[in-house]
Amino acid sequence: MPKSIAVLILAAGASTRMNGMIKQLLPWGKTTLLENTVRHAKGVSDSIYVVLGAQFEKILESVSIDAEVIRNFNWESGMGSSVSYGLKHILEREKPDGVMLMVADQPLMDTAYLSQLIQDFTETESKIVATAYQNGAGVPAIFDNSLFSELKDLQAEFGARKIIKKYKEHVQLINPNGKEIDIDTREKYSQLTGIHKFKHE
Repeated sequence: MPKSIAVLILAAGASTRMNGMIKQLLPWGKTTLLENTVRHAKGVSDSIYVVLGAQFEKILESVSIDAEVIRNFNWESGMGSSVSYGLKHILEREKPDGVMLMVADQPLMDTAYLSQLIQDFTETESKIVATAYQNGAGVPAIFDNSLFSELKDLQAEFGARKIIKKYKEHVQLINPNGKEIDIDTREKYSQLTGIHKFKHE
């Protein structure tokens, strides 16, 4: 039986390394980084939530977000606060079997990869299915509802990696094959958009 998965997209940061550019609004193909993330998430779930913080009004004015938007007024304290706040919001509306955490600056994370995460989460009965990185595990990652109380209790400075580490015996890792690249500088953005454009010409 398919499991119900809510997707929580963490997009509250201020993009401090982007020299004044609002990362969530950077063009990606015919859309933006944030809209691209939402589009791929909608390919695997009908329950999509986006946590915004920095530049909240500007982002909402600039793009159409086909998802439920959550405003984290405490975004400056760290990603853990967005996870906690976002999950509490979700649980007021539904009781999913799991929640998938994503970020808005990994534009190569597509529907096919997200589907693979969900398939492994459903078939392996793992508490966590996460993306493999050279230095450990990270997002996108799906957390079983048995871990929701701990996700809700995350402190501001600690993201979900703390919980992944705690339950490492129960983590299923998926190789992203390069899709995990995130845009953290203007140079990385220019590099990735050049590759992306070349592939689609």
